[in-house]
Amino acid sequence: MANTTLIERVLRRIGYVKWRPASVIQRVESAVIGEPLPETPPEFGQASRYAGVYMGSPWVYVAVNRIAEAAALVPFRVLARVGEQTIEIADHPFERLLRRPNPLMSRFELLEHTVGHLEIHGNAYWFLAGQAGGPPLELWPLRPDRVSIVPDPVRGVRGYIYEVDGRRVPLDASEVVHFRRWHPANDYYGLSALEAARLAVESDRAMADWNRRYFGEGMAVPAGIVAIRERVSDADFERLKREWRTAYGGRERKTAFLRGASVEWHNVGLSQQDMDFLNARRFNREEIFQIFGIPVGMFSENATEANALVGERVFIERTLWPKLVRIAEKITTDLLPFYAGDLVGCFDDIRPQDKSATFEEIRAARGVLSVNEIRARYFQLGPVPWGDGPEAETDTGAENEPVRDPAPEDEGVPVEVEPPPGEVAAGE
Repeated sequence: MANTTLIERVLRRIGYVKWRPASVIQRVESAVIGEPLPETPPEFGQASRYAGVYMGSPWVYVAVNRIAEAAALVPFRVLARVGEQTIEIADHPFERLLRRPNPLMSRFELLEHTVGHLEIHGNAYWFLAGQAGGPPLELWPLRPDRVSIVPDPVRGVRGYIYEVDGRRVPLDASEVVHFRRWHPANDYYGLSALEAARLAVESDRAMADWNRRYFGEGMAVPAGIVAIRERVSDADFERLKREWRTAYGGRERKTAFLRGASVEWHNVGLSQQDMDFLNARRFNREEIFQIFGIPVGMFSENATEANALVGERVFIERTLWPKLVRIAEKITTDLLPFYAGDLVGCFDDIRPQDKSATFEEIRAARGVLSVNEIRARYFQLGPVPWGDGPEAETDTGAENEPVRDPAPEDEGVPVEVEPPPGEVAAGE
């Protein structure tokens, strides 16, 4: 009921019900023959089960949290296109909105929600709260398992339906930003990584549950066996068991009673060692991590510092960075057009750089590219009036000598240079 109250409060504040297209409301309120029905999200059992898988699998939880929290740490910036270059706009209105997307959330929480939903569901949604035709005033993440898409034969997507507590709230396509992963068999919804990891997740959970029951009360191996060789009546047998357990039994101590002279035990099951239990769980973990793009070296108990550093680099370059680019380009196409100017959104490039190779490339470019071209290509800096000509590389033979920039108070003051050994300074 709290969610319904929150949505109603947002709707009342922005008053967007008055200007929502009537076609979406009609599609939700009353079915019209011949019009498309809302597309049902692809299911893993049910869409709501994705959250249950995340909460029930330790490997899925670790993988999703690692990605979502790392992505939420990266700063976001708004740039303006000027010709073929981009110039950062300091403190753009969207950056201020992202820092405080709504009264209940921070920037970190919004991005963590978004990336987490993308990994778990393959879809993430932002509801844009604001006045008609103007930039959004608030950003609200929507639960993907509550969102249905209303297709349109012309525009592709006519709108969205957000269902909570049995109520269906229609939303226009312009009020929602839909982030999604690529799905080869669906035109509207993204593919969850849990679909590919389904077998590994179910196998690992079944093994973990078997392990729990193996060491639980119902599957424990008895601590001892009492063998009664002489035949006794049922009453005496029950009395003997009762007296034994009263005198020697505990809550966790199990004792087996056997009656008769010839009783044999035949084990038909496999032990954990026979099933290679630990290696099987380790294999499931590695498979799940690979599907989510988490290098095993980051969490392996046998990883060295070098392996961990390489794993961290691979994670940033091949897993985290593409996800950030997906979100940034979606913001560029669906959100930044609300603001004036030709704008581009991007996250800071956190990919590790090979500085030695970059320096060699800059050195090779000197004398070929102009100063302004070098500033724009390698340092993302604007042009300077004296930078239209090429920068000639001079060989002074003092490349290894330390260089000290003169302090402001030193400007205009002659610098004393100590003469080389064996020479006498002028005037001496």
